[in-house]
Amino acid sequence: MNKFDPILYKTSTRDQWQAAAEAWHRWSSLLEDWLGAATQRMLDSAGVRSGSRVLDVAAGAGGQSLAAAKRTGATGRVVATDIAPAILAFAAQAAARAGLAIDTRELDGENVDTLDKGSFDAVISRLGLIYFPDQHRALSGMHHVLRPGGRIAAIVYSTAERNEFFSIPVRIIRARANLPPPAPGQPGPFSLGSPGALEDSLTKAGFHDVSVDAIEAPVRLPSAAECVRFERESFGALHQMLSAATEDFRAAVWHEIEEALRRFETRDGFEGPCELLVVGASR
Repeated sequence: MNKFDPILYKTSTRDQWQAAAEAWHRWSSLLEDWLGAATQRMLDSAGVRSGSRVLDVAAGAGGQSLAAAKRTGATGRVVATDIAPAILAFAAQAAARAGLAIDTRELDGENVDTLDKGSFDAVISRLGLIYFPDQHRALSGMHHVLRPGGRIAAIVYSTAERNEFFSIPVRIIRARANLPPPAPGQPGPFSLGSPGALEDSLTKAGFHDVSVDAIEAPVRLPSAAECVRFERESFGALHQMLSAATEDFRAAVWHEIEEALRRFETRDGFEGPCELLVVGASR
């Protein structure tokens, strides 16, 4: 079994998101329809309001950054950070079009502690924390930048069983590519979904008053084929798993995934099972 290499993993992650940035931005309307309710719950939990100073970690194309900036207004500040500068460029463009002030900064989520201590009222992260090789270091950095009494809030996937729109492709790719199961503590979409995992991680990083809420967030599209197109174009985690495969092999795997996902088609379209967890805590 190959040993997990966090440096190689982060290099590959950055490269994949650099490549997928345009597609992730192109699917932004779907992303906000899918994640919008959970995003508002996250911002509520983080206490984001007019005048708040907000740090968005692993911001991606910045949909949640824009939602935060709408709340903070002209007297607040939103800093969107990500390891991939190409995807941050789309966040900056979207903010400019919306007339919102957002600062973007290329920054590894595990190096948040390089920012000034106590300089933010709130830290948010939407589907980012799960992909950090050293989640404790990332959370400790978030604790560092929060003022006393400041709030952290994040969105993660719950268990694989409750997120079959994503876990079925992962399972098929892993089986077809003969990939080993993830090692304990290895990052991935469901790395913080187990009962108690979020509470334990935040408590160890120094946070208190931890709360976790589950939100049903089905992925709705016209068909399973459209869901496969969405995932094929923009899901960096799946791209990483297939990075060593030939184009013909990839095509066969995606066909198998589409066949498996068709079980979630109805007369009204595709509805892929997804359960998100929104965690909030105080510094």
